[in-house]
Amino acid sequence: MKIMKLSALVFLLAGMFYSTVQAGWDPAEQDHAKGAVEYFRKNAPSLERYFEKAYGYVVFSDVYKGGFMIVGGGHGNGYVYELNNLVGHSTITQLNVGPQLGGQSFSEIIFFKDKTTFDDFKKGNFELNAQVAAVVITTGMATNTDYSNGVAVFVLPKAGVMAEATVGGQKFSYQQY
Repeated sequence: MKIMKLSALVFLLAGMFYSTVQAGWDPAEQDHAKGAVEYFRKNAPSLERYFEKAYGYVVFSDVYKGGFMIVGGGHGNGYVYELNNLVGHSTITQLNVGPQLGGQSFSEIIFFKDKTTFDDFKKGNFELNAQVAAVVITTGMATNTDYSNGVAVFVLPKAGVMAEATVGGQKFSYQQY
């Protein structure tokens, strides 16, 4: 039984860090990106002021996260917008340490207040740590959250159940189209 649990954990972690290879521009990408943005606009209308005023943003329509015992993580693919124009692709990778059990999926969007913060993200070494809190939004919720260190992070839960008391962070990659 221990070997099965350990094997499942290894496959889970390996799957979170596996990403499909991008071989240039895929015409369907524009449709996927547009759908991801529309999902947030429809389900979180209070974010409209961010869409209007942010210098750029990255939207992850599906992030999958799981954890077992003391190790967990997540992975997702996203789309990067600069001045409301699709400019690239991004990945998100999470690693958490602490008591946890379960799995979940969610959508995440990160708004960048200005060009400097957005350019830091585009360098490909951007990380969010425990000090930058994501605001979990529910349909119809109004938010008066402001930027923290030039970024505002919002999460829309989709499915799953996860109990955790963890410390971790998120790392992002960026690939220009």
